[in-house]
Amino acid sequence: MPSPVLGILTLYLNDKKHLEEKKVYEKMIEEGQKLGIDVYVFTPSDVNSSKELIHALMYLPEQNRWIRRWRSFPDLIFDRCRIQRGERFQELLRFRKKYAHLLFLNRPLRNKWTLHQALNKKALFRPFLLDTKLYGSTADVKLMLKKHKLLYLKPINGTGGRGILRIERSSKNDNILLVQGRDQQRRILSPKKIEIENISTFLPSADTETRYIIQEGVQLKLPNGRVHDYRMLVQKNKHGQWECTGCAGRIGAERSVTSNLHGGGRAAEMNELLSRWISLPEKRNEVRETAEEFGIEVAKYLEKTYGDLCELALDLAIDKKGHIYLIEVNPKPAREVFIEIGQDKIYRQAIIKPLEYSLWLYKQKNR
Repeated sequence: MPSPVLGILTLYLNDKKHLEEKKVYEKMIEEGQKLGIDVYVFTPSDVNSSKELIHALMYLPEQNRWIRRWRSFPDLIFDRCRIQRGERFQELLRFRKKYAHLLFLNRPLRNKWTLHQALNKKALFRPFLLDTKLYGSTADVKLMLKKHKLLYLKPINGTGGRGILRIERSSKNDNILLVQGRDQQRRILSPKKIEIENISTFLPSADTETRYIIQEGVQLKLPNGRVHDYRMLVQKNKHGQWECTGCAGRIGAERSVTSNLHGGGRAAEMNELLSRWISLPEKRNEVRETAEEFGIEVAKYLEKTYGDLCELALDLAIDKKGHIYLIEVNPKPAREVFIEIGQDKIYRQAIIKPLEYSLWLYKQKNR
C-alpha cells in the first residue's frame, strides 16, 4: 500500500499569506514523516481547479525551510480553518462544497447556539449545560438577569474571547450592574458600573450582522480576582476510538473576563488549579474522571449528529462543589496549553493523534 498523503487545510490570516499555526504544521509534517505519511499544507486559494492541482506548502525538516510544489489532491484532508470575515472564508465555503466528496478527517460544526440546542436534546448532557438563550433584544438580557446574577454575552461564531461581555448584578443593589469584556480585537474594555435601565447602551444592536447568545455565568474568580477554566482535548486515536488526550487549566489576564491564552491568559496544571477549589484528592480524581467521560460522550454525539470529526476541545467550568459545566465546544483546538505547563509528552500526543488516526482511516478505506 502506498504512503497516504494528508493535506492540512487552513486559511491565510492576511494578504501576506501569514499562517497562524506554522510551528504546529512543521511539527505535524516532521512527525508524519516518521509515521510514513506525506503531509503538506494548503489553503483554498492555492487550488487550481481546472488542472486539479494544489500549489502546496511543504516543509523540509532537515533544511528547516518551506517550499512550494504543485501537488495532486491529497488522500485525506485535515480541516484546520477557523471562522474569518471576508473573501478568504467565502472561498473556503466554496471549496468545502465543491470537494465535499473528498475524504475529510473532520467536518465543520455549527455555531454556539445550534450546538447548545443539539446537546440539550440529550438528557445525559443537561446537568452539564449552562442556561443559554439566543439574544434578540435588551429585554432578553433583563429577563436572564432575573434568573442569574452573572451572564455572558457571546458572538455565536466568536473565537478567542472576541466581543464577549460579562454582566454581573451587584450584591448590594440589584439595579446596579458591573459590565466588563473585550472588543472584536480582543482588547480589554474598562469595567463600568451602570444602572440596569442603561444596559442597552452596552449591548449590540438587535439588527447587527453578528448574532449573540446570552449564557448563564459561573463564578470562577480566584482569590487574586482572575477568572479561570479548563481546556480538555479529546481526539481519536490510532484505532479510530475517542479518548481524552489531556486537560489543562487556564487563568485569565488581569481584568480579563476570559481565560484565553491568546488574550493574555496563562496555563496551569489541572490538578494544581483544581486544588485551589477542592481540597480532597479523591474528589479531584472523581471530577477529572467525570469530565473525561463527559468529553468523550460529547465528541461521539456531535460526530453522530454533524458528521466526521477527529478532535474537539471542551472549555469547562468547575465550581467549588466539583460540578462541571460546559462553557463551549471548540472544533479547531490549539495545543499550546500543554507546552506552557511543561507537558511535552501530551503536546506530542496532541500533534500525532490526528496523523495516527488518518493512517488508520486510510487503511480502512483501502481494504
